[in-house]
Amino acid sequence: MPHSLYRPFRRSARTALPLVGLMLAGGAQAADDKLYLFNWTEYMDPAIIDAFEERYDVEVVQNYFNSQPEMLAKLNAGGVSQYDVIVPSNYYVPRLIETGLVQPLDKTKLSHLGNVMDTFQDPGYDPGGDYSVPYQWGTTGIIYNTDTFPDAPKSWSLLFDANENPDYPFAVAGDGQVTMGGACAYLGHGYDCTGLDAWREAAKLLIETKGRDTFSGFTDGTPALQQLSRGVVHAAMSFNGDYLAFKDEDPEGFANTAFMIPDEGAEMWVDTMMIPAEAPNSDLAHAFIDFLLEAEVGAQLSNYNYYASPNAAAEPYLDEVLTQPPVQPSDDDMERLRFIPSLSGDELQVFQQLWSEVQAR
Repeated sequence: MPHSLYRPFRRSARTALPLVGLMLAGGAQAADDKLYLFNWTEYMDPAIIDAFEERYDVEVVQNYFNSQPEMLAKLNAGGVSQYDVIVPSNYYVPRLIETGLVQPLDKTKLSHLGNVMDTFQDPGYDPGGDYSVPYQWGTTGIIYNTDTFPDAPKSWSLLFDANENPDYPFAVAGDGQVTMGGACAYLGHGYDCTGLDAWREAAKLLIETKGRDTFSGFTDGTPALQQLSRGVVHAAMSFNGDYLAFKDEDPEGFANTAFMIPDEGAEMWVDTMMIPAEAPNSDLAHAFIDFLLEAEVGAQLSNYNYYASPNAAAEPYLDEVLTQPPVQPSDDDMERLRFIPSLSGDELQVFQQLWSEVQAR
């Protein structure tokens, strides 16, 4: 969402390439031998980049963002002509289409498009899949200490009900739509709620939540996991794949923890691949997207990231851990997952005003 939650934590560190050179040059020049990729930090297996470079005899120049607003700001500041492939989350896709920042896909250049799961062939955020191809998908739920909460309810009440957790520090996400969605779900309005009345009620709940002595703050996904492992917080919002990655790397620190999808509903997010409207090398961008749609490459990406693959053909090649919870939710939990609604115009402005009030109070 997924988000400005600094997703994801990765196992191998790679240093982001500076943007200064591109900015001073006034935009990347079209070149047959370079692909400019703008992605979330640490969200790509370096071996996949190496394989693509070798197959096509090109260089992939990677730049990174840590939040959706940062990505959008860079595109509006000239990035629309500096990057070939971007990786926005589902609820930003309509904004990018409506503002003309991205171009339609040429599906004749995507020979592996049929590998995409039916769920993502005609998504609500991009009807017909005319502009985007799914990259990875996951869920946002609650991580918690099972020693502290041995009988934890499968509910947002673990965060929003003072009677359920009167004594232990907890955190909620810094992304407004993610956190407001959780509050809406807890109040019975659904995770994908819209409308002023539901938002006002959710905002009131969040302001009350902030006033509790045990409220530790708005803590984003990866820092929340780090705080949980150190005992700084005992419950927080985070992503299923990052949780599994942390647990795999630090079994002792996460021995007594669990990931929960609340019964009231939670977020299903999809990160997508899109091509900016003035991409320097649109043909190579299509080749890169099609490369990631190959069955074994798609599986390699998920095996590296610990996130679910939207590639049906990749399933036989996935590590077993990716075929079961928390990466692959149960059938019951899948029924409870919703996409964050994409907001624009007056609706977006109203939401942002309410969220600013939540943060300020």
